[in-house]
Order: sequence, then C-alpha cells, then structure tokens
Amino acid sequence: MGEAAALSRAEALRLRPPEWKHACHALLYAPCPGRLFGKIPLRFAVLMQMRFDGRLGFHGGFVDPRDTSLEEGLNRELLEELGPGVASLLVTENDCLSCHASERPQRVVEHFYVKQLRLEELQAIEDRATQAKDHGLEVMGLVRVPLYTLRDGTGGLPAFLSNTFIGNAREQLIYVLDTLQLVPKDQLQKAVAVAQKRL
Repeated sequence: MGEAAALSRAEALRLRPPEWKHACHALLYAPCPGRLFGKIPLRFAVLMQMRFDGRLGFHGGFVDPRDTSLEEGLNRELLEELGPGVASLLVTENDCLSCHASERPQRVVEHFYVKQLRLEELQAIEDRATQAKDHGLEVMGLVRVPLYTLRDGTGGLPAFLSNTFIGNAREQLIYVLDTLQLVPKDQLQKAVAVAQKRL
C-alpha cells in the first residue's frame, strides 16, 4: 500500500469520485470481563475477520456511489458481511476515528470507524454471522483479537500481530488499542516489538 496521508473529514470529503474511491471500515469492540483459564484478563472483545484472500482485516469496504453517505455505505457493508446480528447497529459519523488518503496503487480515501458495543450485542453478531450474505465468500469467519501476552512472551497478541493483514489494518488495530487504552501501553509496545521480529 502506498504512503497514506492523514486528513480531516472535511478534507477527505473534498476528494470526490470518480478520481477517488472511498472505503469505510469499522472496528467493533466490547468490554469483556472474562478470564482465560480463569487467570488471564481478557479486557475487551475486539472483532476482526478472515478475508477471502487469507488476510486479516476489518469489516466494511468500498462505498457505492449510489450510497447517500459514507455511513450508509458502511452500514450496508456491515450487514452484508456480518449478517442479521448488526441489523439494529448503526455506525454514525461520530464513530469515525480517522481518514487517510493514498494514491498508490490507486487513489483511495480510507475512513476508519470504531464502535463500542455491549458484550451481548457483540456476541449476537458472532452468533448470527454465518447467516450473512458474504459468509464463506468475502468473509471466511470472524476472529477475536487476543489482548494479552502469554508467559512465553509470544503467544496471544504478539503472535496475532505476526499474521498477514490487508493494507494498513495492523497499524489501525495497534492505533486503536493504544488510543483507547484497550491494552496497557507497555504490554502493547512489547507485543509490537516481538511481532516485528517475527515478520
């Protein structure tokens, strides 16, 4: 992916089709009080998906020019990829965290959204994801991001970050984990350092 430049929403909206394509993706998460093996705090449940190309990414996609807004396009994509569990979910302009523009390999403006849910809402999405239109086609399955590091120093988040991600999804994930403090900063920094050695 080419070098991406950060933009304000107003600047991003000035980059219009057909010269520019707009893509919207969303990170959905919920507080999760559980513990792995009764010991390791899970903290939050963060959803990602295994894509058709074998890469990890976030839910969403390109906005259709017929969509009346970026958020209408994103909510349509979420319904197609996640199914009836998101029927009552509405991602809005207020959920937009960042906008970036890149000219290579094509001119794309990426709008990234973050939406906090209740754990019950997130579990309902997971439970009904196999009913989605794109399940088994564009979306091969949902995954939760492990927000802990095991005693070996590699298992959990470091190993997860060593996977192959689409575009800048890895960087977006790390940014959200840091910005929203979903993982303690020192643990996140160590996990990123271990993952970089494995890449």
